[in-house]
Amino acid sequence: MIKIKKLNKYFSDKHILKDINIEVRKGQKVSIIGPSGSGKSTLIRCINLLEIPESGEIYINGTNILNEKNISNIRKNIAMVFQNFNLFNNKNVLNNIILAPILLGLKTQKEAEKNAYELLDKVGLLDKINSYPSQLSGGQKQRVAIARAMAMNPEIILFDEPTSALDPEMVQEVLNVIRDLSKDDITMLIVTHEMNFAKNISDEIWFMDEGKIIEKGSPDILFNNPKNKRTLDFLNKINLK
Repeated sequence: MIKIKKLNKYFSDKHILKDINIEVRKGQKVSIIGPSGSGKSTLIRCINLLEIPESGEIYINGTNILNEKNISNIRKNIAMVFQNFNLFNNKNVLNNIILAPILLGLKTQKEAEKNAYELLDKVGLLDKINSYPSQLSGGQKQRVAIARAMAMNPEIILFDEPTSALDPEMVQEVLNVIRDLSKDDITMLIVTHEMNFAKNISDEIWFMDEGKIIEKGSPDILFNNPKNKRTLDFLNKINLK
């Protein structure tokens, strides 16, 4: 589903991603962990071409998307959920969800609205369909953002620290929604600081530090028997090892 070769990204003279090489199978759930500033968010932003790398290759279903001229076509299959929701404040919940599928020609208005009702029911917010973002809690906004991402019927969904902007009591409601979605046959990459969540939801964990994937493996191996000293130091500091 996703294959990345020798990916490098710079911001000015700072080397953010350093020769990243990874593969993700269709339907696989991958959590990306590591200290702040290690390049986790930049990596998934490159997969969605929100950041353009200086060198390397990114293949989605066998196509190097860095050679594609129409980014909108690529994003039809890749959805992203951001830290800070990124909802349109001047549109109600329904219109936030149906806007992109209609603009991109994926659904008619009737189809998009029907799908929005189903998705809002799935994330427990059907009663908020006519509300505006200013009338929602942080947890509710993020659940709307997840519904909006799913409205694209994506093959891949990228989560960029989806709970980092939430009050602690709202974190679990969002994690529960993501956990429910993980039961579907959709490929997920999740940048997260919620270690127990990552441990329970993931097929594979990647540990990043200083722009590199230092170690990757199953949750059981990476959390309980890490091979790299830097991984072990990180887990010790967060009391998971």
